[in-house]
Amino acid sequence: MEYTNMMELKFLSKSQNESFARTVVAAFAAQLDPTIEEIADIKTAVSEAVTNCIIHGYENKIGIITLKAFISDHKIIIEVIDEGKGIEDVEKAMQPLFTSKLEEERAGMGFTVMQTFMDELEVESTPGKGTIVRMTKYIRPNK
Repeated sequence: MEYTNMMELKFLSKSQNESFARTVVAAFAAQLDPTIEEIADIKTAVSEAVTNCIIHGYENKIGIITLKAFISDHKIIIEVIDEGKGIEDVEKAMQPLFTSKLEEERAGMGFTVMQTFMDELEVESTPGKGTIVRMTKYIRPNK
């Protein structure tokens, strides 16, 4: 992948780091001069991806989350990576209302939210090894 700028950050899978992650990505995306709505979309999607790592990937145990962002032309590509338990069936997990935590009050809308707020969403996962969530947002140049 060709890019004009990139960043990488590693942090512990603690819930208080979710807001930190979205703030960092929003600050990095600012160089594309996005609208307030585009920044809000990016922050929401990053929050969902990081929360998925914490709750599903690491099952509320402490692990490392890697956050990468790449800028290319008029788009930002964001990767949220965990080395947690992975997803058995990615296609099934991406269905609206699907949740692996029936005992908790989880809506099963994380991937749906990411798909709604970003322009592209890819999920790569290997059971027992972890998950990569790759999201792309196209930023229209402001005139």
